[in-house]
Amino acid sequence: MGGCIGITRSRSGPNEESPGSVSRPNSGGLRKNQSLCHETIRWKSDVPLTEGQLRSKRDEFWDTAPAFEGRKEIWDALRAAAVAAEAMDFQLAQAILDGASVSVPNGYLTECYDEWGTRYQVPIYCLSAPINMVKEASGRDSPAECSEPVEGGAAMALRLRLSTTCKDVELAVSSKHTIGHCKQKLHAQEDISPWRQRWFYGGKLLGDRLLVDEARVAPGHVVQVIVSTEPHPQT
Repeated sequence: MGGCIGITRSRSGPNEESPGSVSRPNSGGLRKNQSLCHETIRWKSDVPLTEGQLRSKRDEFWDTAPAFEGRKEIWDALRAAAVAAEAMDFQLAQAILDGASVSVPNGYLTECYDEWGTRYQVPIYCLSAPINMVKEASGRDSPAECSEPVEGGAAMALRLRLSTTCKDVELAVSSKHTIGHCKQKLHAQEDISPWRQRWFYGGKLLGDRLLVDEARVAPGHVVQVIVSTEPHPQT
C-alpha cells in the first residue's frame, strides 16, 4: 500500500484541471488497479487561495460534478474518499473506493474508473490544499471580494431562500453590490456569518466578486443560500 512514488505539481493551478471530466475508454482493455497512495499531493495554485475560496471551489465542483456525466453514487464515493484521504485516513478512503468498485490505476484520485469502465477525473484542488494558501482576514476571503458597493447602482430587493429554515427573506441591495457585500448585509440582518453562506442561482455558484446585476436574477426569482452548519475552519 505504501509503495507509491511521491509527486509534486508546483506548476499546476486549479483552473488547469478538467472539472468533472468523465469519459468512456475504448472497448476492451482492463485497467490495472492500484492501492491508494498514502501521501498528499503537493501543488501550487496559479492564484493564491484562502481557505474560504478553496472551500467554495470544492463545494461548487462536488455540487455540479454529477451533472456532467457518470453516476452520482460514484461521485459521492469519490467525494467521501477524498475527504478521508485528506484527513490521512487512507484505510477508510480505500474501503470507500473498494465498496464502490472504483479503481485508481495511478494510485491517485485524479483518475478513477468505475466497474463499467467510465473514467472520472477529480481536480487536484479537491484532494489537497495548495502550498501557497493565504490566510483570511477578519473572517472575509479578501478585501477585494467583499468590497464596498460602487455608487450609482439601482436599489432592489433580493429574495433569498435559506437552507436552515427553507423560508424566504428579502434583502435590500444595490445592483452594484458585490455578492460578498450582500453576504455581509445578510449577516447583519439574519446573523449568518458570511463564511457560512454559499449563494446559488440557476444552479450556479455566485462568487463573492460578482456584482448583483451580473448575476442577472430575474424579478421574483429566488436565490438559494446554503448555510453551513460546520464550525469555522480556523477555530
